[in-house]
Amino acid sequence: MIEIISALWPVFALILLGYAARKSGFLTDDFWGQAEKATYFVLFPILLVSRLASTDMTAVPLDQVGLAIVLLVLGGSLLVFLAKPFLRVDAAGITSIYQGGVRFNVYVGLAASATLFGPQGVVVGAVVMALMIPLLNFCCVLVFSYFTRSTQDFKSVLLALLTNPLIVGSLCGLLLNQTGVGFPNMLMPIAEFLGRMALPLGLLSVGAGLSFKVLMKSGQALCVTSLIKLLLMPLLAFLICVVLGLPNAEIIWLYAALPTAASSYILARQLGGDVQMMAAIITGQTLFSMLTIPFMMIFLNFLQKSL
Repeated sequence: MIEIISALWPVFALILLGYAARKSGFLTDDFWGQAEKATYFVLFPILLVSRLASTDMTAVPLDQVGLAIVLLVLGGSLLVFLAKPFLRVDAAGITSIYQGGVRFNVYVGLAASATLFGPQGVVVGAVVMALMIPLLNFCCVLVFSYFTRSTQDFKSVLLALLTNPLIVGSLCGLLLNQTGVGFPNMLMPIAEFLGRMALPLGLLSVGAGLSFKVLMKSGQALCVTSLIKLLLMPLLAFLICVVLGLPNAEIIWLYAALPTAASSYILARQLGGDVQMMAAIITGQTLFSMLTIPFMMIFLNFLQKSL
């Protein structure tokens, strides 16, 4: 228990530090936009490529991990739609609730998995991301299509998905690994330096994006999505991993327990979702996860030892 809390508190401390830095005006909004752009398009992809390309992947059962991810996304989607009759929301609102119930924050995930599980956490996390990001985006587009009948930006959304730097970085790293090419030794020291920048800068950017003003506007939606995403999804991941007998199951639990992605706001704005509700869900879940992630990891570890 002490090890988990000790490992995770710096992750959330950096998020709060990012919020304080933006709120104080010490760093301008222009800086945060450029920092997130550099992290998303350069630093994280380099981290993923270098780690995946140079790590022994024999301990990662790709077929089982893939099946676990598909079952987890389908299970999370089912939980959201089972809750729908009890929610007083319109079509735009249900799309935001769906995103809040199933999507996950990449920055928090990679930082937490690296802190808790070391290089293996980054590798397995990258595999999870490479599988989960396209599947979740595809499901979100289908949900928007059904509930809002919005098709105006689907091509741009799908193009952005195909060129997503995190997906491209993960797939390139896997390709270099599986073909035996590996990562060039001369470039590895540079990649290590850049990779070390990715995690703290990503977490600071998450904190800078928090908005407390919107929290009280979507109480019911925030409570329901937080229950599903932060508590029920990791429990579902635990059950799936037990049934499949997956190694490194703790990393999959962690990704299931993450708060929703900040990019959910962009998709909601593009395709006609409830952007105010989405902003409240992102901020609320990020704050709640500072308590729920350590709690769920401790609780699930206890359950695993009890089996």
